[in-house]
Amino acid sequence: MSKLVSAAHAASLIKDGMVVSVSSSSGLGCPDAVLAAIGERFDVEGHPKNITTLHPIAAGDMYGIKGIDHLAKPGLLKRTLCGSYPSGPSSSEPPQIWKMIGDNSVAAYNVPSGILFDMHREAAAKRPGVLTKVGLDTFADPRHQGCAMNAAADEPIVSVQQFDGEEWLYFRAIVPNISIIRATSADERGNLTYEHEGAYLGGLEQALAARNNGGVVIAQVKRVVENGTLKPHDVRVPGILVDHIVVAPDQLQTTLTPYDPAISGEIFRPLSTFRTPEMNVQKVIARRVAMELRDGMAVNIGFGISANVPRILLEEGQHGKVTWVIEQGAVGGVPLLDFKFGCASNAEAIMPSPHQFIYFQAGGFDASLLSFLQIDRHGSVNVSKLSARPHVTAGAGGFVDITSRAKKIVFSGFFNAGAKLSLADGAIRIDQEGKVKKIVGEVEHISFSGKRAVTQGQDITYVTERCVMKLTPDGLMVTELAPGIDLERDVLAQADTRLAVANDLKVTPAALYQDRPIGLSLNGGASLGGAHD
Repeated sequence: MSKLVSAAHAASLIKDGMVVSVSSSSGLGCPDAVLAAIGERFDVEGHPKNITTLHPIAAGDMYGIKGIDHLAKPGLLKRTLCGSYPSGPSSSEPPQIWKMIGDNSVAAYNVPSGILFDMHREAAAKRPGVLTKVGLDTFADPRHQGCAMNAAADEPIVSVQQFDGEEWLYFRAIVPNISIIRATSADERGNLTYEHEGAYLGGLEQALAARNNGGVVIAQVKRVVENGTLKPHDVRVPGILVDHIVVAPDQLQTTLTPYDPAISGEIFRPLSTFRTPEMNVQKVIARRVAMELRDGMAVNIGFGISANVPRILLEEGQHGKVTWVIEQGAVGGVPLLDFKFGCASNAEAIMPSPHQFIYFQAGGFDASLLSFLQIDRHGSVNVSKLSARPHVTAGAGGFVDITSRAKKIVFSGFFNAGAKLSLADGAIRIDQEGKVKKIVGEVEHISFSGKRAVTQGQDITYVTERCVMKLTPDGLMVTELAPGIDLERDVLAQADTRLAVANDLKVTPAALYQDRPIGLSLNGGASLGGAHD
């Protein structure tokens, strides 16, 4: 019996009240044709009604792959648990899912991506749920928001438990009735290969969670090939787990990208083809972040200014001395920017995302370079909620998993929002002060707990255009000042909380502000040939 069906037939398999798991990372690997068919069926038939969706990483983007927005219709979507949500600039119209969250027409939860993958694994094994320390004292902790994004999310999904004399968070497993995954090729038996994909994501875990509990697995692919033509080592999801195949020959590889063989590791790009950042304040911050690295490190990076650090190493002739690891699964190579974020070119390996999160959750890597929206007096960081412009942030994604036990974290961003800045004479100049302070008494949302970091002995650094701060047991301490910046006027007076100042306050190397290579060396420790003295 053929497994090949239309997208419309696949959509007809979803019944009212079902739980549907979707494999995607924004535009990367999104089974958009099947999601569109579900939305179209609802528009015509009024079914399926009141479904719950699970998205370990965001489904869709704001640039042409609608993803979850196909389902964001009152009456269709009752509840959604997402690691992240589609995001974009404040000047763009918010996605429909964010409008539904804002008006409480869907019960919305932001669950750390690694934990949501863990919940699938536990459901697949018919175990009760996930016992974890990831998320303690963050928004995932029920003593804060318990992952709830709005008042409609009034059903608890996490509790605090005592086990073996220690405190843990317990997330109940949620069993999907349907899992919708994506690959490149399927043979007639349903074996799936990912040769044009930028990541494997969590398709196997999501398929197992549905199949082992009597559910249905739908795979969207670019093409169908003859049985026996796929090499067994290339098959990432075996056909015994796949019930139906939907062919979507025009599926995009990732956001605004029909197909780039360098993303899927089929070719390696010459290093000279990667653009280096233009000279501006963001580049200065990225350069200072790069100085925190050491030869031989395995380093995670996130979206924002820190995403440019691999390009700084390229420009400085230091590429290859650090191995980059990202949550979608790439290990090594050069992580990509902008719409292709989450992909890498020239990767050494691509791990399944759930396995990458195990690596992150246990702190197996050396450092993480991440952004911030707010930092508070405890050193806690918010990246997951901005009430004034909610769709500007995607939510936490893997941030909570990555930071929970990371040995070293370097957060980067602007000291306050809206300031007009320029570079002149080897220094930074504030042409107009910003109106929104980002160093605050209490963050709006705790994505990273400074209190737990101190207890665990984590090494935490905050790099801004004005200063560098360290987290100490007594809170934030300014340890380094940028040239051209007045400590009292530009730093202390611009923070909405007290900042300590180091007795041996340093000055950021002037070389960082010049439009030429800075002489960065990671051999035996990052240095600029004495320029930091």
